[in-house]
Parts: sequence; C-alpha cells; structure tokens
Amino acid sequence: MLTVYSNDHRLHHGKGELSEGELKPCYECPERADLVLAAVLRSKLGDVIAPDDFGLDPVRRVHNARYVEFLQQAWDLWAAEGRDCDALPINWAVRGMRQIEPEHIDGKLSYFSFDAGTPITAGTWTAVAAAANVALTGAAKVHGGDGCVFALCRPPGHHAAADYLGGYCFLNNAAIASQYLLDHGASRIAVLDIDYHHGNGTQSIFYERNDVLFVSIHGDPLQEYPYFLGHADERGAGPGEGYNANFPLRWQSSSSEWFNALDAGLKLIAGYAPDSVVISLGVDTYIDDPISQFRLESEDYFRVGSRIAGLDIPMLFVLEGGYAIDDIGTNAVNVLISAAGTAD
Repeated sequence: MLTVYSNDHRLHHGKGELSEGELKPCYECPERADLVLAAVLRSKLGDVIAPDDFGLDPVRRVHNARYVEFLQQAWDLWAAEGRDCDALPINWAVRGMRQIEPEHIDGKLSYFSFDAGTPITAGTWTAVAAAANVALTGAAKVHGGDGCVFALCRPPGHHAAADYLGGYCFLNNAAIASQYLLDHGASRIAVLDIDYHHGNGTQSIFYERNDVLFVSIHGDPLQEYPYFLGHADERGAGPGEGYNANFPLRWQSSSSEWFNALDAGLKLIAGYAPDSVVISLGVDTYIDDPISQFRLESEDYFRVGSRIAGLDIPMLFVLEGGYAIDDIGTNAVNVLISAAGTAD
C-alpha cells in the first residue's frame, strides 16, 4: 500500500486547547503523525511518497473561498495585534445573532469556528494546505489505478465544514479527496467515517447531494462532541435524502456493538455501489484513548481493515483522530495492513 506524507504537518503545533474548563496541552500534536509514519515504515507497508501541489482550486471545490482566504490570513492578522500566542476565538454567533463576518481578527476567529479547541499558529496554514495535498495526491493515485492508498494527513479534517473550523480540523481532507474523484470521472463516492467523533463537517458538505453516500459510526451526540450533529434521524435533505447514515453509539459500547454498526454501514455502501470509498480513519475508538469512550483493542483493528477490504472497491484511507500516543501507530497500521491484504 502506498502512503502519502508531508513533513509540513509539524509546522502546526498548538500550545493549548480549552478542555474541561482548563487550557490544556493539545491532544492533537505532531507526534501523532510521526508515530504513525514510524509504524508504516516498521511494518514495511509500502512506499512513502511526498504529495504533489494541486493549488487551491480543488480546495475551493469544497470550501467557501472567503473561508479559505481567512485561513491564509488569520495568523498574520492575529500577530499584527502584537500577539505571539495561539489564536483562539472568544465567542460564537449563536441563536438569534446575525451571521455577518466581523472586521477584527477576534471576531473573524469566532465567525469561522465552532469551538475553542482548535488553535491557529504561525505554521497552521502551511500544514493544512499540505494535508489537503496529501489527500489529493492519494485520490489521484486511486484515480490512476491504485487499489488502496493511505493519506497520512495532519491536521485531521472531518470536523471542518465548508466555512468553519473546529475539532482540530481546518480543511476537510476526506471531502476534498472525494470531490476530486468525482471531478475526475467517478459518478458515486462513499465516505465511511470510523472516527470516534461524528464527522459533522463531512456530513454538512454532502448533506444535500446524492453523489456521495456518507456513513458514520460515532459516539452518541447526546453524550459526545460535537454534540449538535450525528443523530440517527439525519438522513440527508433534498436530492441527498437517504444518502446520509449515522450510527450513534452510547458511551462504553462493546466492540461487538461497534462491529454490528460497521457491518450495517458496509452493507449500505455495497448497495450504493460507489466507484471508490474514502475512509476517514480515526483510531480514537481505542479502549485507552484519553478523550473517547469506546472499547476497541489493538487486535480489533485488523478486523476493521479486513471487513472494509471486503467491499472490493478502490479505497483511500485518510487519517483523522486517535490520541493514545503510545498505540496510535500500531492501531492505524493494523487497519491498513489487513485492508491491503498483507496481514499475517
């Protein structure tokens, strides 16, 4: 299996996030991608290549142009205020407030985000643009005939919607890759999101479309972040009605319950008969993940990969979450080697 990876991810390194009422060190850190890469190399999964530069046109196919411009400018606007700390928002335009973009950077940060856990740093734009190119290069390889590719993206992307950031995510790598495949001849794409947290951004981007089937298995939003999307009755709208499937599971759900949801999701995907499947690969479903409440063990991830491989269609894995640092590499690669058919 080919892996696409960029060292530029290290340029995004937030100092802190607001969590449980405190400013804490960021769970989403450069070490995550470094350890996954080390596991890829150790396992001899296959070649590792650097991404090509696709420019911003494929990004703007998914994200609002004004939002992309904000991401490019945010740090400079923040630093122009004499600040050298991470840029974080201070409030949000909630119910009853108007959706007008402010002029000042503090207002812009609030307008284009939905949480205070996603800091912007001096190197954030370079890192997120590189992550999008990693995903696009992976999609191009799948389009070119590779049956299974891993886009080792960081920062992750599935919480980013067309015009807002959050959940450690800035550009939606899986959505950008999916749109690229559609723009290059695919008629239908399935996105399977197996991250512990609901991929609210991906759902929002494709919610009114029938050329992308979105399937997500995640913590019940009645209990779990991002709270305000991910319910089972969210089935799509307009032309997209019936093309969105959520499988919310309660805290401490067993591995058997999780795999039952996976099997149901895979059945939907098989019936949809997509040209390719893009997998938002989060391994924060792991029993020892510090911010999650599911119970998968490292050995379970071999089963995850083999069941996805049973679809027998071209697939692109895009790295999302996973915060148990000691085991993130093992868990991610266990999925990949079984999906690629190279497990012992």
